Amino acid sequence: MEDGRIWADRDGVTEALDARLDEHSLKTNVEDCEASGGLCYASEGLAEALRSVASSQLWNVMGFSLPLSSLFSSESFRRKSSDMLCEENEMKREDAMEVNAEQEESYVANFESEYINSSVPLYQEYWMSSVKKDLHRAQHTGLSELVTSMRLPGLKTPPPLSPTSVLSPPGLQAKPYALWQELPQVKGLLNSLSAQEIQLQEAMFELIVSEASYQKSLVVALNVFQCSAELKQTLSRVQHHVLFSNLKDVCRVSERILQDLESHLRQDVVMSRVGDIVLKHQQDFQQVYVPYITNMMYQEAVITQLLQGNRKFALILKKLEKDPQCQRQTLKSFLILPFQRITRMTLLLENILKRAKGVCPNVSNLTEAIEAVRKIVEECDRSVQQMKRTELLVCLDKLVDFGNVKSIPLITRGRHLIQEGTLKQLIIGGNHKVSVVSRRDVYIHLFNDLLLLSVRSGNRFVVQDHALFPDNVHAEEIKTTILGLPPDSLLLHLTKNHNRSSTALIFAARTRLEKETWIKVLSSK
Repeated sequence: MEDGRIWADRDGVTEALDARLDEHSLKTNVEDCEASGGLCYASEGLAEALRSVASSQLWNVMGFSLPLSSLFSSESFRRKSSDMLCEENEMKREDAMEVNAEQEESYVANFESEYINSSVPLYQEYWMSSVKKDLHRAQHTGLSELVTSMRLPGLKTPPPLSPTSVLSPPGLQAKPYALWQELPQVKGLLNSLSAQEIQLQEAMFELIVSEASYQKSLVVALNVFQCSAELKQTLSRVQHHVLFSNLKDVCRVSERILQDLESHLRQDVVMSRVGDIVLKHQQDFQQVYVPYITNMMYQEAVITQLLQGNRKFALILKKLEKDPQCQRQTLKSFLILPFQRITRMTLLLENILKRAKGVCPNVSNLTEAIEAVRKIVEECDRSVQQMKRTELLVCLDKLVDFGNVKSIPLITRGRHLIQEGTLKQLIIGGNHKVSVVSRRDVYIHLFNDLLLLSVRSGNRFVVQDHALFPDNVHAEEIKTTILGLPPDSLLLHLTKNHNRSSTALIFAARTRLEKETWIKVLSSK
């Protein structure tokens, strides 16, 4: 393959785009909670957590300085589960006995591509070029189509930055790679195939090429960063495990699917069974991608803390990132690779399906493969949402004091916060001649199955009452004029509260919109 080849038959790329990073501050650590006295909840789960990760390409892939709050404090991180605490304590004891970290053996792939040589670019560059191609196509087909194709519930493919910030510097640019029609065994077939059939084969071959590019980047991530003895010496074993998670398993799965795809190409150069191959690895994808993407929240917290508080780690990381194999890509850009790949794979398969319609009806199981990958991404979505909800409950559990009220466990499976905020409770007193209305601030935490009414005491919430939601909770309008109450008041009924009695409370909101919002959510079934 000639070094000077460019991506012939690929769509042109757009002009340089001045796309800026969206700056998201994830205020969910314990310190933020204590500072505000409240709990920052996220109704969108992964849609909130990973969108901020994705839109910044996971802590600024291109080297921009992105101010990013830790997702969790070290205290909250250590409390994520009792099992993890035990494991962490054991690992720390082992760390204390180890003076020097041993160099891990380098990762050596068991399979070497027959069709894609070492000049294939890192996946970071392939991915960015693909996104630019999508944007170029969107200029002609409409932005709404692109947005629809790039999203799944709760997850977005990261938007591009300025193209000049991602390409390798002069002298380090990756050589271009082959098209399907450039393969030697294809040359004699081209005249017998229509342009549409060739485009279909190119779409399927892109799945192979992109997997080879992805595999190359994963191996660099493992050998340059995860296997580095210098880097390990700056980390506890827990930190090292959280940073790299099950990345080796992800790499092995990538290697197996690449091997199967190329085996299919070797058996029949006019391919038709890529959908079958993806379905074959459905369980592998689920087993490695769900835990890895779920762990990304912890990755972000740990790497942010390390860069801010561990100077030795920052220096060694900077040194490793200068390794020629990295082509000036950062550790952060390598850590987001699995997230980029699993979301991109759906688009690649959809493109194959689009090319196959009316051309090759025997391309089997493509629709099923697309749906299988989509379900895996959605499972990642659910898993991260649940993880974040649990962390938020752990945070709140530290701040809640039940006092004289019967206590209940806050951290339970399936519980999540719907809405929170402060309302004025109106307490009507006096006698038959004179009514006196006193006010006090009551903080409301509304979960999907529980209502907490609390009074702030410093940075803590002292619970005054609680009831099961929605069975024992209902809110409604109240005739404020007749009773001489503020116009934005509402009546809250607890049919069975913490001591199994019925009670009614009057609250005043600050605005009509706030009142209507609370009535709607408190009366929801």
